[in-house]
Amino acid sequence: MKNKYCNNRINASLIALTLSAGTAFAGEMTAPAPMVPAPADDVISGVLSLSANSHFISYGRDIWADGSSMSDLGFNPSLEFTFAVNDSFSFFVGTWWDVNSKGAPSIGGNIQEIDVWGGVTYSIDKFSISTTYQAWNYAKSTEQILDVKLAYDTFLSPSLMFHNRVDGGAASGAEGTVLVLGLAYGVELGPVSISFPVNFATLLGGNYYYAGADSGYAYTSLGAQASYPLAFMGSSYGDWSLNAGLTQYWTNANVGNPANQFLTYNFGLSASF
Repeated sequence: MKNKYCNNRINASLIALTLSAGTAFAGEMTAPAPMVPAPADDVISGVLSLSANSHFISYGRDIWADGSSMSDLGFNPSLEFTFAVNDSFSFFVGTWWDVNSKGAPSIGGNIQEIDVWGGVTYSIDKFSISTTYQAWNYAKSTEQILDVKLAYDTFLSPSLMFHNRVDGGAASGAEGTVLVLGLAYGVELGPVSISFPVNFATLLGGNYYYAGADSGYAYTSLGAQASYPLAFMGSSYGDWSLNAGLTQYWTNANVGNPANQFLTYNFGLSASF
């Protein structure tokens, strides 16, 4: 158990980036449902991410219709805390913001969306199950999400995510469920940690993307995410890292994107504490 916890903390800076390889709150900055970094010895641990992204991708949907354009960046800070009850059980809370000038302000200034979530994780040896409730707040409404994620801490880190929209809020679609199979391979090149997340998603039912799109293949994503520790900063204010990555998407026409294939990139800073 402790080895898994330590690995998660070492790769905590990749979590926010892989929060579209999978990402869980509205913006998959690279995994779908927050990948929860379980603490090693600390009862309370956290991850702060300050990330810039070329696209806002939510379960394959190109929210701001950037398509092949990669010049208009958005800023997506996020913060998550994990509270360990014991070696098997933990709960977590977090928030993610979308800040950009791509559309008319939804909340105030350039703040387009504020997401909040909370959930629990239970682990047995290398197997874990997480349940997460999320409230995505934008356009003067709230989209409500309930995610269930199964994961196994072994080669390629397989995971299965049931992403359920239980209240559409201002979303163009209705309620529905997207099933996401995730795999990831990590390597260490000196001080640099690199992850290669792959995701395959299918729509199980409902009208998640829009009326009429009720089942079938949704999207595939393939990414490369790198993290470099900023050791010179010390650890008094957390373990800081510099992060960057690329993610290629292939989406079904039913998802409703301006382009069915497109490349995204991200970069930023993160701290685990």
